Amino acid sequence: MAVAPATCAAVAVVAALAVLAAPPGACGLGRDDFPPGFLFGAATSAYQIEGAYLEDNKGLSIWDVFTHAQAGRISDGRNGDVADDHYHRYMEDVDILHNLGVNSYRFSISWARILPSMSRFIFSTEFYLTMDHKVSLILVGGRLGGVNSVGIAFYDRLINALLKKGIQPFVTLNHFDIPHELQARYGGWLGAGIREEFVYYSDVCFDAFGDRVRFWATFNEPNLLSKFQFMLGVYPPNRCSPPFGSCSGGDSRREPYVAAHNILLSHAAAVQNYKTNYQAKQGSSIGIVIAMKWYDPLTNSTEDVRAARRALSFEVEWFLDPIFFGDYPREMREILSLNLPEFTAEEKKLLWTNKVDFVGINHYTSIYAKDCIYSPCKLNTYESNALVYAPSERNGVKIGKPTAFDVFFVVPQGIESAVMYVTDRYKDTIIYITENGYSQRIHNDTNMEELINDVERVSYLHDYLKYLSSAIREMSIC
Repeated sequence: MAVAPATCAAVAVVAALAVLAAPPGACGLGRDDFPPGFLFGAATSAYQIEGAYLEDNKGLSIWDVFTHAQAGRISDGRNGDVADDHYHRYMEDVDILHNLGVNSYRFSISWARILPSMSRFIFSTEFYLTMDHKVSLILVGGRLGGVNSVGIAFYDRLINALLKKGIQPFVTLNHFDIPHELQARYGGWLGAGIREEFVYYSDVCFDAFGDRVRFWATFNEPNLLSKFQFMLGVYPPNRCSPPFGSCSGGDSRREPYVAAHNILLSHAAAVQNYKTNYQAKQGSSIGIVIAMKWYDPLTNSTEDVRAARRALSFEVEWFLDPIFFGDYPREMREILSLNLPEFTAEEKKLLWTNKVDFVGINHYTSIYAKDCIYSPCKLNTYESNALVYAPSERNGVKIGKPTAFDVFFVVPQGIESAVMYVTDRYKDTIIYITENGYSQRIHNDTNMEELINDVERVSYLHDYLKYLSSAIREMSIC
């Protein structure tokens, strides 16, 4: 792996890589500000860009069903049937990446394209989508349905096209989408049976693409996924309970942790398989990608300082502590009690003996943290399971410049804090900034010149890179 390590007495060996959609050298920053081998790139996910949702034997994913089954689930009524048509236009996209000057591209593989459900051939698509997950189907897909050679061939072509242009593939195995069949069969991530399915799927990918892929991520943002699927209910399978939301089923205080538990054990089993059967001959690294906001205390009170720390525990340590230390953080156990599953002794060993080679951080923004243990709060938001309220203002002033996404603010110093926090807690671990970027406002009257003259995005990326460079320098000082 061509990422230069930085050594420090307190940090041991740490390296950083940014996956950022910006031309290196923008606004006074150049490659010389970063270590040799530092990669710049772009990141996507399969459902958001590929399209071709029923072409070449692809099965239905939970997002295919979710976006078709009920009007209003997506604010503008769109779906991923065509998306950016990447499935047909991938060569054009690779050329764009090459012309941008990036040397890394992070993308995800569609599980349903590799292992399609055969039930799609038993029922008509129209009937299947109308009935959604409540219909009783003959399920013979997943492991039993066989590998889709056409799906394998698409990713073969993409990987080869990237390498031909000198762009390193950075592959995510699961980015929020699973075959709909596995939702019907196991309840998705709520059922322990999906663990074996994920290990089989990941093994197919390691075997097919591992001779050319040097970076594998098992999951993208499972900490966000668990909450959005099973706490807030805004992602398929749309499960939640009051006060977090009004869904047809679900338990927002228990199910996110059941799903996370199964994801963690799926991850650990896949890492064990990779390290046992593939890593020595393929020479690649494997890790996991976590969503990470940075939390600043709303006030200097002891309670708010602890709240900021607790919010990080419920967001980052929720997944990384079991991987590095074999169990969930103490703060989660104390607050969640029986709603947080227990690992068996064998499962703990599986986790900590199969540590990741790297941790990916998706960092976009920072937010304030207010304590809700000693102060009354409305506990129905993303952070409230940690008994934290996360306001964006202090004394009427926003934490940073707002963006088009109403929960994202421009707070560039947060990336330095995030990197140093993960470095300090999980020593000797390589860190990758796997996502970062600016949410742009586009109106009906926005013209092409305004889109090209992208000064706010350039400014955002310049400032975040500046603070990331500062973190690298800090880690290099002994």
